[in-house]
Amino acid sequence: MMMEIILPDEKANVMNKRRFFDEFTGNEIAMPKKKPRPEDYEETFVGNTDDTFRIGITVTKKSIRLYADFYSADIIVASPLGLRVIVGAEGEEGRDFDFLASVELLVLDQADIFLMQNWDHLLHILDHFHLQPREAHGINFSRVRSWALNGWSRYYRQTLLFSSVILPELNALMSKKCHNYAGKICVANPELTGTICHVVVQLPQVFHRFDVPSVVQIADDRFEFFIKKILPQYKNTVMSHVLIYIPSYFDYVRLRNYFRREGLNFVQICEYSKEGKIARARDMFFHAEAHFLLYSERFHFFRRPSIKGILHILFYQPPTFPHFYSEMCNLIRDTNQNQNTGDESNMTVTVLYSKYDVHRLAAIVGTDRAARMVSSERNVHMFMTGE
Repeated sequence: MMMEIILPDEKANVMNKRRFFDEFTGNEIAMPKKKPRPEDYEETFVGNTDDTFRIGITVTKKSIRLYADFYSADIIVASPLGLRVIVGAEGEEGRDFDFLASVELLVLDQADIFLMQNWDHLLHILDHFHLQPREAHGINFSRVRSWALNGWSRYYRQTLLFSSVILPELNALMSKKCHNYAGKICVANPELTGTICHVVVQLPQVFHRFDVPSVVQIADDRFEFFIKKILPQYKNTVMSHVLIYIPSYFDYVRLRNYFRREGLNFVQICEYSKEGKIARARDMFFHAEAHFLLYSERFHFFRRPSIKGILHILFYQPPTFPHFYSEMCNLIRDTNQNQNTGDESNMTVTVLYSKYDVHRLAAIVGTDRAARMVSSERNVHMFMTGE
């Protein structure tokens, strides 16, 4: 697409084109045809899924040169991990980040997906933008703009960030890492109804708000509220087949360690689980051999399986992607249940949220309802879907 925009002429010369196709074709994820994955999953993972790429591109009047040296390139297309390998860390030999000093336009496309990778990679790279170069790299200083020589490059860099969701992490990135002198502008579509209207299963969905004085304490307060107020209600054998959906891997590890200390009957699935353990955990959960299933959001993002046997879902935090909420809730349907275990008349969904989760909450229940739920005197709100 980029080639068509830059050089619309079909006869334009593209150097190193064969190398590009050799490196970026193949290794594609096979999409099942019998039980197809959701449409957004196929759009995200179609084609080559290598997340360590980096390519410099030089543009002339009649040609494009791929794999150009970064210091002579007009455009650099790279993933956070691809740049992180080059930027390196303090004390590493061969690290290089001087080429980031001259960036005038930064485009962060599909930034929400960066959160499903290692967010620290992106922050680390942005910390190395517009630093004093360590070497001249053969530059002609007569062509360097005066504001760049004065060290003001960060105030002239334009940053375009695109995301399918509004999240505090993205807002913080724009506030702390982007310093253009002309200011900032945010354009977002209001969530009128939210993805809760896509839940087709008839079941009660209870939203519990916990109060937290500052964002610094949110992780600890959420954990204490969960183990003291929510979890005891689901320890009884009557409340079997409980899936706990955990967006943050740090929270996942914390809950896993707590379940182990307390000796609770549970299995776990995360993005680091091996295939054999995943299959065993799903089988034990379906046949009620395990009371709880700890389930990480990143695993769901990268695999999107259809977990069977769920009767109760506990959302430790509203999902990062709002359509994951309705997707998980719709897994509680008759065709996915074990007819020999559990009570299909006893199905529930519980969501924990705080005032700092308002963006995630709004994407699920709608902007107006989320505002009322955050400011309401009541801490518990229930919705009934599928009627």
